[in-house]
Amino acid sequence: MKTTHLLIFLFSLVTMMWSCSGGQSDNSAAEKVDLTANTHGQGSVTGAGSENTIVAIAIGSPDHTTLVAAVQAAGLVDVLANPGPLTVFAPTNAGFDALPEGTVDNLLLPENKADLVQVIYNHAAPGKYTIELLKDGSKLYMASGLYYDITNVDGEVTINGAKLLGTIEASNGIVYVIDEILLDPK
Repeated sequence: MKTTHLLIFLFSLVTMMWSCSGGQSDNSAAEKVDLTANTHGQGSVTGAGSENTIVAIAIGSPDHTTLVAAVQAAGLVDVLANPGPLTVFAPTNAGFDALPEGTVDNLLLPENKADLVQVIYNHAAPGKYTIELLKDGSKLYMASGLYYDITNVDGEVTINGAKLLGTIEASNGIVYVIDEILLDPK
């Protein structure tokens, strides 16, 4: 009986991993995803609730076109469309523009996909952290494995020095608009 349960669990796990990867086993090349086509995984699901996912919010924002391009190049569209919950700190285009010249273009190259994925994971925390949970002096664990310092003084919240400019509730978590890119902990 235990063997049967173990086999069912393993089969379910493999099936879930296969479906989350889009059925592809080679993720070495960056995949450009057409977000308007219904030909890819979770990121292309339409219907009730799909218009308010983290990905849909980013796509609908003219201030986040660089972030959307980076998520596409990293092949992470489906991750940010999954049920979550996730907390995403979404840097504006101006935040990306503040990086040294050529940094973004270099990160978008297929051979730098692993670095790009790491940068994007720096901006996502597993779970949903409302503003009330972002307490002054706390540290927030990110999907990249880094911990960032939170300051919350008189309603002004920062993460690793980046200012929270706005909050958007998503069907699969929460999005905080920030003014800087989150790199190494300060």
